[in-house]
Amino acid sequence: MIGKLSGQLLEKNPPEVLIDCHGVGYEVLVPMSTFYNLPAIGESVSLLTQFIVREDAQLLYGFATQAERQTFRELIKVSGVGPRTALAILSGIGAADLAQAVTLQETGRLVKVPGIGKKTAERLLLELRGKLGADIGVRAQPGSQAQADILQALLALGYNDKEAAAALKALPAGVGVSEGIKLALKALAK
Repeated sequence: MIGKLSGQLLEKNPPEVLIDCHGVGYEVLVPMSTFYNLPAIGESVSLLTQFIVREDAQLLYGFATQAERQTFRELIKVSGVGPRTALAILSGIGAADLAQAVTLQETGRLVKVPGIGKKTAERLLLELRGKLGADIGVRAQPGSQAQADILQALLALGYNDKEAAAALKALPAGVGVSEGIKLALKALAK
């Protein structure tokens, strides 16, 4: 319903901000990654939004990037994860790190987020597999495009996520794509 807000930033009270859009003030809940990148009070701001209607409330969530909003939308589809938990996850580890954790199936990174236990982390990894990792996760590893290419090659060859991630971790730093694939295949053949 409400996809984007542009206006003047009136208040900043984490995790909530107040945006004046032509005389109408919108209270918007934002993840801390977005909050830290907001301009000063009184300046113009533009946020992508997600409107959530519940039995007892109508809430507006705001995001600085399309990746954050898309990740939020995928998170709230997971059983047992509501908008507040999704906001906590985005505030705790961010969209790029979440996508990388899903791609590499790392529960340890998720359980560090307040309110996320081991079972919820495992459910998130299971239900988000293929939804974030393929789209955002590969791009979420700046400087490691070679590792991302090696991971994608191993997945395309039929290895599962855990096998590919284990082989990737065993590779020396800075290895090229072709050499990395050869080394990973040798490690997986053992």
